[in-house]
Amino acid sequence: MGKFYVTTAIDYVNGVPHIGHAYEKILTDVIYRHYTQRCENTFFLTGTDEHGIKIQKTSAEKGISPKEFCDMNAQSFKDAWKKLDIGYSKFIRTTDEEHEKVVQKIFQKLLDKGDIYKHAYTGLYCSGCEAFLSEKDLTEDGLCPDHQKKPEVVSEENYFFKLTKYKDAIIKHIQTHPDFIMPSWRATEVLNQLEHIEDISVSRSKSNVSWNIPVLNDDEQGIYVWIDALSNYITAIGYDPDGSSDLFKALWPVDVHVIGKDILKFHSIYWIGILMALDLPLPKHIFAHGWITIDQTKMSKSLGNVISPTSILESFNLEIPDPLRYYMATSAPCGKDGNYSDDDFKEKVNAHLANSMGNLLNRTLSMLVKYFDGDIKPGFLGKNELTEQAVNTIKAVKHHFDYFEIAEAGQKIIELVDITNKYVTDNAPWTLAKEGNMERCGVVLTNVLEVMCVITSLIYPYCPNIARSMSDQLSYNLDTKLDNLTCSNLKSGHLIDKENIKPVFLRMDSELADKAQKIK
Repeated sequence: MGKFYVTTAIDYVNGVPHIGHAYEKILTDVIYRHYTQRCENTFFLTGTDEHGIKIQKTSAEKGISPKEFCDMNAQSFKDAWKKLDIGYSKFIRTTDEEHEKVVQKIFQKLLDKGDIYKHAYTGLYCSGCEAFLSEKDLTEDGLCPDHQKKPEVVSEENYFFKLTKYKDAIIKHIQTHPDFIMPSWRATEVLNQLEHIEDISVSRSKSNVSWNIPVLNDDEQGIYVWIDALSNYITAIGYDPDGSSDLFKALWPVDVHVIGKDILKFHSIYWIGILMALDLPLPKHIFAHGWITIDQTKMSKSLGNVISPTSILESFNLEIPDPLRYYMATSAPCGKDGNYSDDDFKEKVNAHLANSMGNLLNRTLSMLVKYFDGDIKPGFLGKNELTEQAVNTIKAVKHHFDYFEIAEAGQKIIELVDITNKYVTDNAPWTLAKEGNMERCGVVLTNVLEVMCVITSLIYPYCPNIARSMSDQLSYNLDTKLDNLTCSNLKSGHLIDKENIKPVFLRMDSELADKAQKIK
């Protein structure tokens, strides 16, 4: 594969990051890291959405300017992603000067083309969504389904985008590209929404919303979210109607937009219509993930169950974010909702990362030192009975990532760990050593360590710090591309000394982990 470009939704900075934001960023980072193992040119974009009425009102309540408020909250997102090892290539803010300039050009291009027109309008506006809703969007009680509030009736003269002009083309694209929307069963939902689609407002009156990007040559209008926020995916990599950058030409179209299921409509309909109007290639995939509940309850400020991802790291005294990354990335089947609970978090990562994977490496290396002084002899290599299982797992993991089935791929990796643990139990190298069958003992241990190299590569996107620790102890090159990954990674000679064998992840409730924190 030549290139891979992946984006998240950009987060609205009216608040600070919570675990729902973190879930999407972790999923995307895992996808990105996996594809760095398969591609030469990869790019990961995330960022913040910083215009609109909510920012305007909240900053006024705090007695600071909208830009000061955005600066403060955008930094809180950057800080959180740093603690979670989110390795994005670029963090875009919609208040970036270059973004604002290109958005104005995009708006003008669509206006000149006749795809944007001015129109007096009365509609139902939800301030929570910052969107106009139709009566079909509301509950039986006339409420916004997401915010459970009645929209206000707003009358304005705004600019509208001719979305209906592209309705048939969007429908045809979805129907002829079954992997465009993923998981594929969400396409039916989008096609149903397209039946009743209308032209969309792409500006707001400056008298009602002053914190936005001005429309060129119209002092009374500001550019609205659909062109402002959605365009970040192209402005961030150098799109410009007057001449785009080499980076844009190399990366576009995007390989996948990773978004929450609640904004699928805006990405699979509104954004696609805008791209068609700009005569740009369409995204290869749009992946809509589910939500994260807390103890089986939807997150809500009123319920007081909104959790900060960094608070989880702090409450469990975690020095690395890998356990939380692994747990969140494997918390839900593709596109389905997941759940977070402290007890399940601790139980799952202890079982998978400490007891199964970490302990397998630790005891195998310890036996290599005990029986062979940490050496791998030439006769131990090239006789791996686990090769077929390892190769099949590599293929399965790649296949799952092709369909953005991140939890399912993680399950395959742990299944390989379990198979390898069973291999150790069945072959009992400690018994072989006791019986004096040292060559067979060495072959068994080397076979396990070869597979541990494969597991190290496969687990890396989920647990980059743990994978680096494993690769160090195995003297394994973690930069190995998945297409070149085999069960012939080790060389004969000295591998490791006893003092260099360290647990790659301590159980979260272990005495050793507690002591490590106290010493620190």
